[in-house]
Amino acid sequence: MHFIERHVDPGAYRKVVGRFATGVAIVTTRLGDVDHAMTINSFTSVSLDPLLVLFCAEKVARFHDAVMEAGVWGVSVLPASMEDASRFFAHRGRPLNGQLARWPHHQGESGVALFDEAIATVECATTAVHDGGDHSIVVGAVTALGTPADGAPLLYHEGRYKSL
Repeated sequence: MHFIERHVDPGAYRKVVGRFATGVAIVTTRLGDVDHAMTINSFTSVSLDPLLVLFCAEKVARFHDAVMEAGVWGVSVLPASMEDASRFFAHRGRPLNGQLARWPHHQGESGVALFDEAIATVECATTAVHDGGDHSIVVGAVTALGTPADGAPLLYHEGRYKSL
């Protein structure tokens, strides 16, 4: 596949794509006895047969290497009440030990952490990884689902958190 090189200002690009409101989630994995977590807004349903979803992980993020090695991951779709968790897991350089301690969570069927206040959870096993420039597109087969809590979803639009 060939890409046509055109100059598009990265700032303008961020502004334009930021107009697409997205849900906010935290993706988790477990490597050895260490939980890894990262805020995402690039979570998408891919297929109903088989059941597939995807998320995008920045290649330079510590989480990227952990999820590639672990091969299993969970997604906790956040309610508006968990904006603080979203902000926390969006920052680089957090200590790994105890990073989940501030928020009630449990281990899913695959052993990954899932947040108790999430409005939806999805557990997955990686089936494919595709190059996506500075990100990897991680596709996973759905292995478990949950709806632990009710609440308005946390949204991200035009560089700000919002809710319905």
